[in-house]
Amino acid sequence: MALIETGAQAPAFSLPNQDGNNVSLADHAGKYVLLWWYPKADTPG
Repeated sequence: MALIETGAQAPAFSLPNQDGNNVSLADHAGKYVLLWWYPKADTPG
């Protein structure tokens, strides 16, 4: 999978939230959205 360039629009996606409910980027259309993740959070070490 290719990396997204800084400043590019995020692709459409849907992920479960902390309660297990699906949330999609489209749910927040027209609003500012901050995406934050820890890519190595589930890896050992």
